[in-house]
Amino acid sequence: MKLGYYPGCALEGSSKDYSMSLERVFKEIGVELEPIQDWNCCGASAAHSTNHKLALALPARNLALAKEQELTELFAPCPFCSKTLINTNQDILDNKYKVENGNYDGKIKVINSVDIFTRLMDKIQPKVNQERLKDLKVACYYGCLLVRPPKLLKYDDPEQPTSMDEVVKKLGAQTVDWEFKIECCGGGFTVCNEDAVLELSNKILEDAQENGAQAIIVACQMCQINLDMRQTAIEKKYNVSYNMPIIYLPQLIGLAMGIEPKELGLNMHFVPTEGVTVQAQNNPV
Repeated sequence: MKLGYYPGCALEGSSKDYSMSLERVFKEIGVELEPIQDWNCCGASAAHSTNHKLALALPARNLALAKEQELTELFAPCPFCSKTLINTNQDILDNKYKVENGNYDGKIKVINSVDIFTRLMDKIQPKVNQERLKDLKVACYYGCLLVRPPKLLKYDDPEQPTSMDEVVKKLGAQTVDWEFKIECCGGGFTVCNEDAVLELSNKILEDAQENGAQAIIVACQMCQINLDMRQTAIEKKYNVSYNMPIIYLPQLIGLAMGIEPKELGLNMHFVPTEGVTVQAQNNPV
């Protein structure tokens, strides 16, 4: 099985562990990723706030290149990228924007990082042993961009999403009920307003811990970085202790399959992940 793939900038750089885990899990289930040839940045990081035309032209070029490769669906693991691509599709369909050479019609379906695993569960479950994660309690964190804006994305319940929880339960882990699954971590302020990021991320970590989570599961590299890399600074500022692993959904899937943590990039996190990985490796299967 081949799957059209838009990796985006972060997965080629700061979030290599996300990319590693995706590629390793897809290899395990026989899914071949077909990247867009000569793809470019989708502009999500800055273009949308500085140049409206550029914010549409950058993702439109990627979509047009995907069409040239005869791709009908495109997996974009970054929620910011997938939202930007979907938004551009909609503007083309609504005749608000036209690709200059007119060779793209806005009809390639963009798939986010939770939906793809929901779709592939028939290939994943035969590779999973639920005993590996049976004692693990996690908080599924959707963040801002997987489900919002709902009129554009049309994915899951924007207030009480459950799609990631359903995937995690099928892996054998337990999910906790908590209040902050769709709250913002401050991703847009990562560089310009650290205090805001620390405050917002602290509330997320605090609620997950109070509800018994041993780890937070994410599907966004910006959320992962804020909750993982900044956790020491959060603990120092608010005089708290979390030691909460922040794990990508494909990393958890890989552990349920018995894949070595290092192959999934779990040794690359700032907060140690051994509390989860050792448990997965030691449970009898």
